[in-house]
Amino acid sequence: MTKHLFLTTLSLTAMTSALPALAFADEKAAPASAASAVPSTAADADPEGGGDIVVTARRRAESAQDVPIALSVVDDKALAATGNYSLAQIQQLVPSLQVFSFNPRNTNVNIRGLGSNVALTNDGLENGVGIYIDNVYYGRVAQSQFDLVDLQQVEVLRGPQGTLFGKNTTAGAINITTRAPSFDPELSAEASFGDYGYRQLRASASGALIGDVVAARLSIADTRRDGFLTNVHDGSDSANYYNFSLRGQLLVKPSDRLSIKLIGDYSHQKQHHVLQVLSGFFGTYDDGTPIANNFLNRTSRAGYTPLPFTPFARLGDSDSPYQANMKSYGASGQIDWDLGRAALTSITAYRWWDWDPANDGDATGLPVVTKSQQANLQRQFSQEVRLASKGDNRVDYVVGAYYFWQIVKGYGAVAYGSAAPNWYLPTTSAAVANAALNGFEANSTSTPTTHSAALFGQATWNATSRLKLTLGLRYTHEKKEGAYNQFWVAGTDPATLSPAAAGAVIAIRNQFNPVTSYSTSFTDDSLSLLANLSYKIAPDALIYATYSRGSKSGGLNLTSLPAGVTPDVRPERVNAYEVGLKAQALDKRLTANLAAFWTDISDYQTAITEQAPGGLTYRQYISNISSVRSRGAEADLSFTPTRLVSINASASYTDAVYVEYPNAPQAPERLDLGSIQNLNGKSLAGVPKFTYTLGADIAQPVGRIAGQALQVYGHADFAHRSSLNTSSTNSRYAQVPGYGVLNARVGVRPENGRWDLSVWARNLTNTKYFQTLAPANTGVITALLGDPRTVGATLRIKL
Repeated sequence: MTKHLFLTTLSLTAMTSALPALAFADEKAAPASAASAVPSTAADADPEGGGDIVVTARRRAESAQDVPIALSVVDDKALAATGNYSLAQIQQLVPSLQVFSFNPRNTNVNIRGLGSNVALTNDGLENGVGIYIDNVYYGRVAQSQFDLVDLQQVEVLRGPQGTLFGKNTTAGAINITTRAPSFDPELSAEASFGDYGYRQLRASASGALIGDVVAARLSIADTRRDGFLTNVHDGSDSANYYNFSLRGQLLVKPSDRLSIKLIGDYSHQKQHHVLQVLSGFFGTYDDGTPIANNFLNRTSRAGYTPLPFTPFARLGDSDSPYQANMKSYGASGQIDWDLGRAALTSITAYRWWDWDPANDGDATGLPVVTKSQQANLQRQFSQEVRLASKGDNRVDYVVGAYYFWQIVKGYGAVAYGSAAPNWYLPTTSAAVANAALNGFEANSTSTPTTHSAALFGQATWNATSRLKLTLGLRYTHEKKEGAYNQFWVAGTDPATLSPAAAGAVIAIRNQFNPVTSYSTSFTDDSLSLLANLSYKIAPDALIYATYSRGSKSGGLNLTSLPAGVTPDVRPERVNAYEVGLKAQALDKRLTANLAAFWTDISDYQTAITEQAPGGLTYRQYISNISSVRSRGAEADLSFTPTRLVSINASASYTDAVYVEYPNAPQAPERLDLGSIQNLNGKSLAGVPKFTYTLGADIAQPVGRIAGQALQVYGHADFAHRSSLNTSSTNSRYAQVPGYGVLNARVGVRPENGRWDLSVWARNLTNTKYFQTLAPANTGVITALLGDPRTVGATLRIKL
């Protein structure tokens, strides 16, 4: 089936299914709630809601239903109804969004199956989903893994957004907006308490400092939770969570035409993480050949009894320190100047991100790999200037320039303990093996640096009141450079050994962590373009078709590279096609948005984890896959029959495959057949074919208290994802079964919203599910588990 037939068939189906709704477009009814304007949000049963949701997906304020792209909006009321405060939780409301987080640094975000794979993060590789908070691009995904504080809304823009949002948005963009300072006094606070020691305090205050000229907002959040796992080595809990976030904003309006907003933020997060959980074991290859020196062989030789392979006992065994601690802080300034027929915007930002991890690298209580970690100090500066038309024009436009600089300093450490020689080298003489590995430590440094500059423009020709043509273009010039050094810092000095023993020790260490040093650099010029045609077939119904071409910048392979792998990684090139329908009926009580998409990517960037049969260790680096394709369809529906009842549903089908990938790394269960395999036609890692969400809100007046009408309300949302594979080798042992998670909340509040008391449950049915499964060449399978059921209560107050 060609892409044109595929998209045409789906678009005709979409338009046909919407016709019954359009027939009622002129009927009169009460105003719809705000959240009903955009599906994929939990519906807002707040009686104060009303009007369309306004988004800035095209860098100017517009109704979401008038923007001819596929997008989902989770607004502040949806966040309150669900209790979500992180991107990982928000993905439960947006079917096309997938977030994997081994730890904050190793977080992968994809939209429609594209953006990143499920391998560990490489500092020289950028994500294909751009994340923006208050118009500032965050260069590392981990910077967005803190609590999201005092949000106005989250826009998830699906498909390439390179014309206006930049080079690294080939899969989409997440545009996060926080609440701006208000000249009217505002004060809100909430406190939540739950099981597993959960406690969260959030507060925000805003008001005028100098008349109607200067206003400020201060927001704070503090979240603590005990761990979901237990380390049997010392009885401590693991996978716990502490996050403190502070955000201050100052708004200066010296005149009606000039606005200056200054923002400063600080976040600190600490986790006792990652404790590896054993999920399973296979002792033979698929053809029945035994795996030599497998996991149980190794533990048996060491006289160690591993934990049972019962992952949902939520136990792990670690004798070395492990943690996932980080800080992020930054400052930005935005100037908005109304020039009459146009508006000028300037955004300047500088950000810091500090990552301080520790890891036990062997999934046992033995001193095998006592360190396996990569610390980071990231710094970035960005400057954007854009000019946008205002009012009703024959041609609406946005033009601008953008500059971005980033350095990600990396500090790696790998160390081996007293159990390592017997674990890895059972056939080597004990004297040589101990001299080679016991106490051996290698450190590394890396310095990937990016300089990027772009010019962009996008214009919409309003041919008639119904027909609009949008064209966009972005030119990006980029230079990347970096150096990598790995060196030995501890262990037996080979110079103290006999020449034969010294040679053997050096050879062994070079198999694990060779001494190496190199630098590299390259420049790249790319064009992103967009052509979009939209037509209003009815006052509240819009159809559109889009072609876009984008680019994701090249990568730097700053690690210990195998022979034949170059330090420079080619840029991705993307061609994307989309058709869609956005329709509302029953006086905007009913919203139905449908989209079909087809995306072709050449030189798809992926992180490779390479293992060899009986190998001593594994290697991670970046490579290009010749060709990848993602196609599918999405549907969003919301219905608000009354101001007290709202329901929504969303669904996504994604068929993402490797079109041409004949030299993929081999799956561990087939390593005896060779180190590579052909994955042509196989599904991309980390992509469920089917996802859907269901949500409902209902409220019921129950009387009055202190002169105020009371409501009892309830909220529920359910998110389901079909089976997916979480390895880059398509290992059958990494196939995660499909699962669904149900969340619920019941509460009471007055109609004026001054306070709100609720009880809630996340994962109400205590579904046991895996987020990832990771098989190793030793036959052991480790797992990242989904959260168990948690329950609690929340009190909110607004003054």
